Amino acid sequence: MGRVAIVTGGTRGIGRAVSEALKDAGHTVAATYAGNDDAANAFTADTGIPVYKFDVGDFAACADAVARIEADLGPVEVLTNNAGITRDSTLHKMTEEQWSAVIGTNLNSVFNMTRAVIGGMRERGFGRIITIGSINGQKGQFGQSNYSAAKAGIIGFTKAVALENAAKGVTVNAVAPGYIGTEMVRAVPEEVLKTKILAYIPVGRLGEPEEVARCVVFLAADEAGFITGSTLSVNGGQYMA
Repeated sequence: MGRVAIVTGGTRGIGRAVSEALKDAGHTVAATYAGNDDAANAFTADTGIPVYKFDVGDFAACADAVARIEADLGPVEVLTNNAGITRDSTLHKMTEEQWSAVIGTNLNSVFNMTRAVIGGMRERGFGRIITIGSINGQKGQFGQSNYSAAKAGIIGFTKAVALENAAKGVTVNAVAPGYIGTEMVRAVPEEVLKTKILAYIPVGRLGEPEEVARCVVFLAADEAGFITGSTLSVNGGQYMA
């Protein structure tokens, strides 16, 4: 059954794969983005999926955007919180701006967007909230105290909100990717990729964005109603929580 779905950060990388997979599954998708107009316009031209530009770290902007999307497409019943950034630094060198930027985009956005849709989902008795976490929120990562904290926070948020809304037909889950073959990861020098990344992935390869997207489509389905509060790891065996 097709439903209206929002994918934040939905025009590139994993977000694009999720947007396309949800559309292919029959959902009506709205993809959000923050700043790259050229990429967003190209995405819409390629996929036919409408885009909405706003800052997911801004509570009021999220509420306004959800209202616009619902006016355009209908009630939102599936939300994928995917938007994220990195500002890597060891803690003793990290600036307050680096910390706040990552927490704002990667964690505060999850509250902002979920808060904007949760009331309607509860009233209608159906909702699917899926947030993209990270292996680094499960195991930690050198130079990413801000990113790891935000992604770890997603796991706690997911469990709490799942408990609060289970009786209302709303499931809340997370997907935690490992190293995925996005443009950013594939730009890593080949020797570093082989010795520092692939060497630690038991399956011996990077994941594909489409493999993460298939997990989101599964969790978004009506038939996934008995799965809530879970974190699905997609990391090739690199970390087994």
